[in-house]
Amino acid sequence: MLEIILALYTIYTFMRIYISVMQIGYINDEKRKDPVLMPKGKYTVAANYAVAKEKLSLVEMFVDYLMFVWWVLAGFVFLSSLIHAENAIIQAVLFLFGFIAINYVVGLPFQLYQTFKIDEDFGFNKMTPKMFIMDNLKSALLFFVIGGVIFSLLAWIISNYANWWLLGFILMFSIAVMANVLMPFFMSLFNKFSPLEEGELRDAIIRLMEQAGLKSDGIFIMDASKRDSRLNAFFGGLGKSKRVVLFDTLVEKLNQKELLAVLGHELGHFSHGDIWKNIALMGVLLFISFYLFGHLPDDLFIAMGVSPEAGVKIAMLMLLLPLVSFVFTPVMSYVSRHNEYAADEFGSKMGGKENLVSALMKLVTENKAFPKSHPLVIFFYYTHPPVLERLKELGYDASNVIIGEEEKLEEPALPNDGIFAYIDKE
Repeated sequence: MLEIILALYTIYTFMRIYISVMQIGYINDEKRKDPVLMPKGKYTVAANYAVAKEKLSLVEMFVDYLMFVWWVLAGFVFLSSLIHAENAIIQAVLFLFGFIAINYVVGLPFQLYQTFKIDEDFGFNKMTPKMFIMDNLKSALLFFVIGGVIFSLLAWIISNYANWWLLGFILMFSIAVMANVLMPFFMSLFNKFSPLEEGELRDAIIRLMEQAGLKSDGIFIMDASKRDSRLNAFFGGLGKSKRVVLFDTLVEKLNQKELLAVLGHELGHFSHGDIWKNIALMGVLLFISFYLFGHLPDDLFIAMGVSPEAGVKIAMLMLLLPLVSFVFTPVMSYVSRHNEYAADEFGSKMGGKENLVSALMKLVTENKAFPKSHPLVIFFYYTHPPVLERLKELGYDASNVIIGEEEKLEEPALPNDGIFAYIDKE
């Protein structure tokens, strides 16, 4: 069984590396062709940023693979030898804290390089080392408190019930749903939320929400610019009452009509029940994952040199979850892209098609997002359709359009992960 899992993870890693290599080659070829949506200089820099991120991810994939092999062949044994507690629940929680701490230390250089090298070089990072440290300390504290409770509950379930996978699924699915409700609270620990001042924009947003059958639970501006220059906005909550959060960068860059069109797009997701659809898809993935991992034979753990205790089982679930998720990614991405087209149509009716098109075009120029990707990347990873396809669906053919004039570039560009990936918070 151990050999089968190693083989499957090797195939999974190879596929990811292959897709990434194809993306790098594709973008490098496209950047030499006639530019689309932006002048040649910005077009080239956008491509360079996308390639830089992709190259870093290649190295990270290779390291992740080595870490997986180490964990299943020696890492679990090593960690088990360091942690001894008489109570099974405490033993599991300490084991999982050690497991996550080791993975965090290994992944930290990639996070630092992305933030303070790549994003810094391309003009996106606004975070200082002090802010980075404080954010990580806050995240660690939250994790140890909340994660400790979750790990304890899950370990208790595994230790006391034969069909632990079903109860474990119910627990984790409930927590995932609750996280959507509590997300604004957690974000308030890292950012300042200021109520939007009384005025035309606030009144227009409230009217827009009322048209969609929703009630405002507050409209806030978030000081996102202190960390990053990208644009974003989202609605919080799962019921009929929604908290509206606008990044200060978005308010600065878009005019009122464009901003309302973007929010109209978001309201389309709520009107079509896309949030619940996404939660349902996540639930299916979690159910299948817990079922599979709940039926792993004890011989697998013996082959790794450890006993099938709660902490080891949960750690194994965390190691294998990306593999199972990868299989379902194309389906989930396809459904999400379909929902995006429908939300665009809704947003164009709520805020005006010309305003949504204008917002998309402006976001391309502001974020300098590279507008093309390899078909495999789109198939597997794109939760949002490529911006050219979205504009085309809105009745605007931008395949030969160049926005703005060529200029000296001081801020390199953002890669295209789907233009609303930085606007939607689904």
